[in-house]
Amino acid sequence: MNIEVFRDYCLAKAGVTEELPFDENTLVFKVMGKMFALTDIELFDNINLKCDPARALELREQYAGIRPGYHMNKKHWNSVSTDGSVPDTLLYALIDHSYELVVAGLPGKLRQQLS
Repeated sequence: MNIEVFRDYCLAKAGVTEELPFDENTLVFKVMGKMFALTDIELFDNINLKCDPARALELREQYAGIRPGYHMNKKHWNSVSTDGSVPDTLLYALIDHSYELVVAGLPGKLRQQLS
């Protein structure tokens, strides 16, 4: 996966916006104002994604390319390598999982706006 494919995939989801809130290199994707994915634009060597804590631990044991989220809450976020050590199919599934977790945590009124 390259950064353009990643970006297009994220932006195709309902209610998603992109911004650079931290610095000029950290691209953040939000759904209804809540962050679900971020990456370094220049390096694009990993993607930080939200994850169910139990699943996060399992994934970290199974894949060397999945580690606790860099500069994030280690319980709820993973840094997922884009070097090919994590299959693209799993990468897409983890992006979807992150998005869905954030949507599930939104107030009902905001979730309705996504429909």
